[in-house]
Amino acid sequence: MKPKSAAAFLFDMDGTLIDSSRPMERIWGRWARRHGLDFAALLPTIHGVRAIDTVRRLAIPGVDPLVEAGIIEREEVEDVDGVTPIAGAIEFLAALPPARWTVVTSAPRALARARLGAAGIPVPAALVSGEDVAAGKPAPDCYLLGAKRLGFTAADCIVFEDAAAGVESAIAAGAELVVIASAPAHQHVSGGLTVSDYDQLELTVGPDRLHIRPRPAGARGMMSR
Repeated sequence: MKPKSAAAFLFDMDGTLIDSSRPMERIWGRWARRHGLDFAALLPTIHGVRAIDTVRRLAIPGVDPLVEAGIIEREEVEDVDGVTPIAGAIEFLAALPPARWTVVTSAPRALARARLGAAGIPVPAALVSGEDVAAGKPAPDCYLLGAKRLGFTAADCIVFEDAAAGVESAIAAGAELVVIASAPAHQHVSGGLTVSDYDQLELTVGPDRLHIRPRPAGARGMMSR
């Protein structure tokens, strides 16, 4: 696989930088049972998209999507037990210039702050949340906005994703793509370079470009400048 380079990196959050599967399954499992839904069937459809979009799509009679999404999101902010960073993510981000990366998530801002904090990951100033766009993933709006906030075009960014909706969003925005296939809920999407975690990537930080390539088997040391 050829090395990839970009001016900046855009990271999805859940399943890409952090594993939040345990609290997510607790909260959405309870919600599904309250509404008589098959949680096993629901689970694969909620990854990478906003809660409001999931509830709207289900079109449950008598259910107000805005109210129900608000309930889910409040519970998610309060329950971050079991949220952990994807292997190598903290070190990978620490090696990047702060102005050259951000998080682009379908989660609301309060939830993003809570989960990133629980995982020990800093909240970037240019963070894009699901509240910042009219159309969530798989629409390209969030990644276009994330690139703009960093001062670049999406075409000059690499997006790190794990979910099908996010991959579709990144491609529609015109960005390069790296798929992180680490979390238990990973959907086995494809999009070029796929790695299990950040320990499998070798990063070089140049004055104007960020370069990544798959880490050679048995190699030690991930970052260089």
